[in-house]
Amino acid sequence: MAREHAILARNLRLGRLELDIVAQKGPLVCVVEVRTRGKGSFLPALATISAAKSSRLLRAAERLWQDRFAHSPEVERIRIDVAAVSLDEEGGPRVEYFAGAIAGAP
Repeated sequence: MAREHAILARNLRLGRLELDIVAQKGPLVCVVEVRTRGKGSFLPALATISAAKSSRLLRAAERLWQDRFAHSPEVERIRIDVAAVSLDEEGGPRVEYFAGAIAGAP
């Protein structure tokens, strides 16, 4: 993702909401939720996104759209992605990237 996208923000606060990464590739803005889990974790990283977390991500993406991109001719839409990082591999961390993992973004 980082090679293809320009990083616009990291740990962006929108009131009480926070977005881990905001990146842009052409007319697409990606909100990336990063979930990391270690070797002893009970659940895999992707499984830790609850319905409440999904709802907060959608609200934050909507606020980001309204505050920064709704009137920008250079941005057509926002997509919410998830980067699931597993730290239990012997060869280093393993990252799985799920584009459009949370549906309903503006």
